[in-house]
Amino acid sequence: MTFLQKLFKGRNIIDIVAPMNGRSVDIAEVPDPTFSEKMIGDGVAIDPTDGIVVAPVTGEVAQVFPMGHAVGLRTPSGLELLVHIGLETVGLKGEGFTLHVKKGAQVEAGAPLLTFDLSLVRERAKAISPIVITNMERILRLEKLPFGDIQAGRSLLMKVEIKR
Repeated sequence: MTFLQKLFKGRNIIDIVAPMNGRSVDIAEVPDPTFSEKMIGDGVAIDPTDGIVVAPVTGEVAQVFPMGHAVGLRTPSGLELLVHIGLETVGLKGEGFTLHVKKGAQVEAGAPLLTFDLSLVRERAKAISPIVITNMERILRLEKLPFGDIQAGRSLLMKVEIKR
């Protein structure tokens, strides 16, 4: 066993990939204090370039918001993640959103979660989309990768070490 294998043996590290194409930014830049002040958790935000949203982790769909603007996921090790499309999008009352999953579904990282009309969201709400870890009390370490251009299902956004 190598030194690194010994160092990481027994650690529960989860990679969170980008759920959308676009540009990642610090969550502190989100123009909504619920997210920027980390009231529901820490994470990053994405300024999307299209309306396709994929699972950022492998796990269970723990919550599907009725208006189709957000999905909650839970990994087998207990990490809980919220993918929230845009800001003030609940006011669209589901218009422009198409869910591709239901609560309880098992998904692999990169699997389609939902699609949305990016033009409509930009016109009637804000497109900046927070990706938030909602159970920070379970997190030992959170590493946010460099912000910039990202590809859905491919680019690594964050690495998380979760308590066992």
